[in-house]
Amino acid sequence: QVQLVESGGGLVQAGGSLRLSCAASGRTFSTFGVGWFRQAPGKEREFVAVINWTGGIKSYADSVKGRFTISRDNTKNTVYLQMNSLNPEDTATYYCAATMENNPTPYQQDYHPWGQGTQVTVSS
Repeated sequence: QVQLVESGGGLVQAGGSLRLSCAASGRTFSTFGVGWFRQAPGKEREFVAVINWTGGIKSYADSVKGRFTISRDNTKNTVYLQMNSLNPEDTATYYCAATMENNPTPYQQDYHPWGQGTQVTVSS
């Protein structure tokens, strides 16, 4: 069974950067993809980015393309989300989740399990 733990959230000013980490344990890390999702207060959880098990396939939501970069280090069992040019609309709780899909999707039902989330707050 996979366990995922997010870290790296915090408070940042608009235009700033943060790097989120998703550390995995419990299963060979290089056998599954990892996605990032976020949920803002009063809104539904939405897809942000995903990377497949090799790191060769990446996909992003239109709202973060060109600003966010997803990557993975299989030697450290960790997936990263580098977030640049942050704006207040990026404020949310960010979750990582595992997917066994060879061609990862943006659909939440394809992801299990999920981490507990890390809060990102961007001030204007």
